[in-house]
Amino acid sequence: MSRRNWILNTIRSGFERHGMAPVETPAMENLSTLTGKYGEEGDQLIFRILNNGDYLAKADETALAEGNSKALTPSIAKKALRYDLTVPFARFVVMARNELSFPFRRYQIQTVWRGDRPGRGRYQEFTQCDADIIGSESLVSEFDLIQLFTEVLQELGIPGFEVVVNDRRILAGLAESWGVADRLTDLTVAMDKLDKVGAEGVDKELADRGFSEAVREGVQRVVQLTTQSDARLRLEATAAIAGEVPQAQAGIHDMRTLLNWCSGRPAAQHIVFDPTLARGLNYYTGAIFEVRVPEAPVGSICGGGRYADLTGIFGWPGVSGVGISFGADRIYDVCEHFGLFPEGQEAAHDVLVLRMDEQGTAGDLALVDELRAGGFRTVLYPEVAKLKKQLKFASDTQTDFVVFAGEQERAEGVVAIKDMARRREDRVAPSALIAHLSNWRTD
Repeated sequence: MSRRNWILNTIRSGFERHGMAPVETPAMENLSTLTGKYGEEGDQLIFRILNNGDYLAKADETALAEGNSKALTPSIAKKALRYDLTVPFARFVVMARNELSFPFRRYQIQTVWRGDRPGRGRYQEFTQCDADIIGSESLVSEFDLIQLFTEVLQELGIPGFEVVVNDRRILAGLAESWGVADRLTDLTVAMDKLDKVGAEGVDKELADRGFSEAVREGVQRVVQLTTQSDARLRLEATAAIAGEVPQAQAGIHDMRTLLNWCSGRPAAQHIVFDPTLARGLNYYTGAIFEVRVPEAPVGSICGGGRYADLTGIFGWPGVSGVGISFGADRIYDVCEHFGLFPEGQEAAHDVLVLRMDEQGTAGDLALVDELRAGGFRTVLYPEVAKLKKQLKFASDTQTDFVVFAGEQERAEGVVAIKDMARRREDRVAPSALIAHLSNWRTD
């Protein structure tokens, strides 16, 4: 948890630096709120919650008699655990729209649940850290979030991360140019599996879904562009394949703009245009993002994108927004893999005040008060015990400093201090204790 908190605090600091306001939503949502927003595979991973009490009392008797679980579910499960934080956020925005100022910038760090098969990098319960800007169509929002990705991941020390970008309008334009505009969802679901199944796997998936050989060849042409290392050359080659389809050219224009704005900034070292990036969630309509760490043992660690009308499903159409999500649990796996956690994260306190004798208890309690007021996380050892035992406890808990005032120290009007890591000791006047320890902590 100390390591997790280091990650979460770093992310939270980035959110607040970019002017995001904190928001929370309930763990449970109406099932109808969640279904149909995450694609066919996503809907299957939503955790349904059985109705309270006798959940079969109002069950669809025909579906129950036939053993048709899919038809039965809506009548016995009206709620579900949230699958992500974006759809609940859209509901929140609609309900609170008269109290918010737009564009509204929010961050949210909470648990989500997915009925996935557990494995390394895949969890049924995990923490997402989301940031959204809603109520503006400006591309400045996308740029701001790309910078946020870069700043936070650099602060965490993630090596070689790539902020991969694409635009759903480019994918829609490609589908239109291939004559399958009405099958965009099937096309993007297949392309989204490229990093898992490879080019051949994508081709097989498209064939299984009934796409023509011409469409499959077009997809393979796009896939081949990923071998080009230069992001701008990839982009221009994609523009040539898409032709003059208006929505594709609109997406190409925005990608060019983002690459130009990143130029000369830290983000330029990390941003990668990838025309195969699809992000399988149905509500994305514009720019889409994914963060990958090529040498890491897990898949993408962050994602996000532009949604043009997510609030429309809750009765307030036409409100555009863009959001990103940091996957805290996968980031933890990456940090663990590369040994990125700062030393001493497990330590719960900085100073241990020793109990030398019962007569010094009042003074020990006063030392604890003074140290805590001075900004040191401080613990008083609860019993009078042998010095060796108390020092072992300090060592086992990775305590930085030990402080004590036994009979001799009290007689001399001093406090004994010990630096556990550097094995140095000193005796100081009580009035100099905080300053002395502060110097030790910073030198």
